[in-house]
Amino acid sequence: QVQLVESGGGLVQPGGSLRLSCTASGTMISIYTMNWYHQAPGKQRELVARITSGGSTNYQDSVKDRFTISRDNAKNTVYLQMNSLKPEDTAAYYCNAVYEFLGVRRSYWGQGTQVTVSS
Repeated sequence: QVQLVESGGGLVQPGGSLRLSCTASGTMISIYTMNWYHQAPGKQRELVARITSGGSTNYQDSVKDRFTISRDNAKNTVYLQMNSLKPEDTAAYYCNAVYEFLGVRRSYWGQGTQVTVSS
């Protein structure tokens, strides 16, 4: 049974930083593309950042140069370092692991962690 558990969310002032973690159990994340999504109240879930099994990254335009996604396969954990946070970054943040190979696709989600940016 694959589980993803996020942590690190909380309340932070504008301009502050947070680091989210997502630790997997029941599988090894090294073969997965790992994604961070966020979802604000009343809005659709959006992809924030992605890191492939090979280490390539991409980001939503609104977080480029502020957020950094990284992975530590030995710890089975993916991180999202969030700097220069803005009120519009307020959302629930979800970790997602995706594996695709020879027509087989697996996708797993964490339960989410809340990030609130407010003074």
